[in-house]
Parts: sequence; structure tokens; C-alpha cells
Amino acid sequence: MKKQILLVGLSTLMLMACQQKPDKVSTLSGLDPVKFSTEVNHSQTNLYTLKNKSGMEVCITNFGGRIVSIMVPDKDGKMQDVVLGFDNIDDYIRIPSDFGASIGRYANRIAQGRFVLDNDTIQLPQNNFGHCLHGGPQGWQYQVYDANLIDNTTLELTRLSPDGDENFPGNVTAKVTFKLSDDNALDIKYSATTDKKTIINMTNHSYFNLSGDPSQPATDHILYVNADNYTPVDSTFMTTGEIIPVKDTPMDFITPKAIGQDITKYDFVQLKNGNGYDHNWVLNTNGDITKPAARLTSPQSGITLEVYTNEPGIQVYTGNFLDGSIQGKKGITYNQRASVCLETQHYPDSPNKPQWPSVILEPGQTYNSECIFKFSIAK
Repeated sequence: MKKQILLVGLSTLMLMACQQKPDKVSTLSGLDPVKFSTEVNHSQTNLYTLKNKSGMEVCITNFGGRIVSIMVPDKDGKMQDVVLGFDNIDDYIRIPSDFGASIGRYANRIAQGRFVLDNDTIQLPQNNFGHCLHGGPQGWQYQVYDANLIDNTTLELTRLSPDGDENFPGNVTAKVTFKLSDDNALDIKYSATTDKKTIINMTNHSYFNLSGDPSQPATDHILYVNADNYTPVDSTFMTTGEIIPVKDTPMDFITPKAIGQDITKYDFVQLKNGNGYDHNWVLNTNGDITKPAARLTSPQSGITLEVYTNEPGIQVYTGNFLDGSIQGKKGITYNQRASVCLETQHYPDSPNKPQWPSVILEPGQTYNSECIFKFSIAK
């Protein structure tokens, strides 16, 4: 009898174990990878997680090559998610945004969506005040990259952009490699080749709020930009073609200051035209990736982000068009200036500015660009 009771008891326990759902697997940032698994244009999307020995975590989806979350420690050792985004793939698909995206073929704006290449005038989509912005309405941020998770710290994304993609010429094979180091630096390397003369300018479009609380504006963040000059814009956010000094203007971040210190000084026409900061700074670094291009610090969390790049410029965008209509991760509403973007790149409209560094890529050449986001605690 005891043996029968024991067998019945074991059977009941086994049945309960079979019926019990497995523990939900989530990332340090609280993301559920299952919510990132779907098909877009017959291509599979997923969430990929990078971790280093210091405990930092970066989550990336191959939909648009987007950084979804970055977890780093604050001054008290508490892990904070310092980028804006969504906690599921459906919102990334449904809500047009650049959150965390690997932008291509051409980051920033091209005037009237038009440029000339070998005497041929090429007309691109006009998706922003009559200009082509970030490669057009179906740019790479809305496409699926092929993903190869090399190891716990390295993700390689590739994309074949066909000739005529958003009317850009050439079959382009592009690669974005994310490498997380143990000193809390995320190294992003871009490369591309083409079979026909074309243009290319890639960047990452992460929206940073280093406080870890994007319900609060990032205007208290202290910003340093290693640039004596910038490229002004007109009322349609298009560069005028000038390069002018930042000295004695609200555009001067050579001496670090709070982003909000001058941002509403709309009597300065550039802040009125940009609705705040939405400009390209001409870096003093001359392509030297060992020199900091920019530095951003949250006084609240103590988290500091240093940006290094081999690019000639950096676009600083202060979330001016976030308007409270979007809810991101954890249901948090993203209001105006809830973030800062630091986009390393060639200057906007460079295809129409031959006096500026070239963005032309020829067959047989390889495009190479690099950006390092290095996190630490302010001293």
C-alpha cells in the first residue's frame, strides 16, 4: 500500500512538473527575447544579447540593426538602461522611429533628395521637408540584417542593399559589427563594398538618457564637443554649406555645459531653425579615434559616455521632436528632449558639397567607419 501511495505521489509530481511553464527568460534590462521574434519581409528578427566580464549588457535586434538597451552601472553601482526604445518588435515595426538604428545608406539629409554622380542626376525619396533623410522612408533602419552572434561580446550584422534600393545606385554589401569590451566600451565598426559608384554614410542613432530615467529630460546632462566649428542649417534643417565658428555662440561646447543652458535661446537663429540642437559639429580630431569627439555626463547618475570616432563630424540631436505621443520600454512616455543623440558621420548633404570630405564609394574600395561608446563614472 505504501508503495502504491508513493508511486501515485511521484506520478502527481511529474504531471505537475510537465504542466508547469518554464521560467520566463529575460535580459538584465527586462526584455523578453520572445517578443522580438517575428518575420519581416520573409526574414527572421531576433534579440541578441552581449555581455562583458564587468556586468555590462547590450541588447540588439537585427531589425534595423537597432540597439534596444544598454545596461551600465551608475555611481551607486545600480545598473541603468541608458537608451530609449521599445520592448517588443511590433512597436519598432508599427511606429516609425530611429531609436538605436544602424542608419544607411546615407545618414542625415541630402538636399531635395538629389545629387549628381558622373553627370547623372539621381533622385531619392523626399521624406523630410523636401529632403531625403536617413536613406529614405524605407532606409536600412526598417530592413532586416542577417545576424551572426560570434560570441558573448560580438555581434555581426550584414545586409545586401540591391541596386536601386531607395534609388541609390549599386549593389552594396554592408556590415555592422558590435564588440563589447570589458572596460565598458561598445565598439561599432561599419564596412561596405559596392559594384557601382555610389555614396554611403552610416551611423548609429541611439537616443541616450544617462540618468536611466527617460521620463525626465536630458537637458541637465553636461555635454562636451571637441569642435571649434559647426555647419549651420536653414529652416528646413538643411545645411547651408557654411562652416562657422562656435565661439561666443550657444553652439560652443568646447567648455562643457548643461545642454539646457542655452537650448531655448531662440533669438539665436540656429536654435530656432533646429528647434533646439540638431546640427553637425566639425570635429577637431582629424579622424584620430584615440581622441574624444564628445563626452556626455548625467549629474544624477554619474554615468559618463565618451564618444570616439574616425569620422569628421558628429550630429548632436536633443530629441526635439519627441512630443509625448510615444510610449517606450516599461510604458514610459517619451517627452521632448528626453534624450541626446550623438551620431558620428560625414557632414549632411556632402554629395552636393565637393569641398567637404567625400562620401563616394567606388568598386574595389571598402568603406570603413568606426564609433566607440565608452561608459564610466564621472570623477
